[in-house]
Amino acid sequence: MNRVVIVGRLTKDPELKKTASGSSVVSFTLAVDSTRRGPNGSEKSACFFPVTAWNATAENVARYMKKGSKVGVDGRLNQRSYQAKDGRNVSVIEIIAEQVEFLEPRGANSGSSYSEPSRTYGNSSVSSTPVDPEPKDGDDSPAGGIDTTDDGLPF
Repeated sequence: MNRVVIVGRLTKDPELKKTASGSSVVSFTLAVDSTRRGPNGSEKSACFFPVTAWNATAENVARYMKKGSKVGVDGRLNQRSYQAKDGRNVSVIEIIAEQVEFLEPRGANSGSSYSEPSRTYGNSSVSSTPVDPEPKDGDDSPAGGIDTTDDGLPF
């Protein structure tokens, strides 16, 4: 199993690029808070993880995210190697994002008062509106799989 779920903040504005075949790609680094026990008690630090997103996910990341944006990334680890310009062999471990979820309203870290629900981008499933918890006509299942009838409610 190769699965990574991580929450952090972008360290700089993402920059969208196109491959020779026309695919969209964006690479960014997530800073993730970490607390470690040190000789003087708890010490806060950050870990930095490289992330790459492709196609529609990459386009949405480039369009809606900026330095400081808090996001959740669901993806997988990938290891690749290349030869640097100085002749050194370089090995990189990165996260390939399959889904990116914006965890704060647009403009939240820029002082804007605009607010919108959290959105997830990836695997061609863009949720632009909140999920309606009400069952549709002909759907007898309770909302979200939870029994919402009044029986047994404590109030």
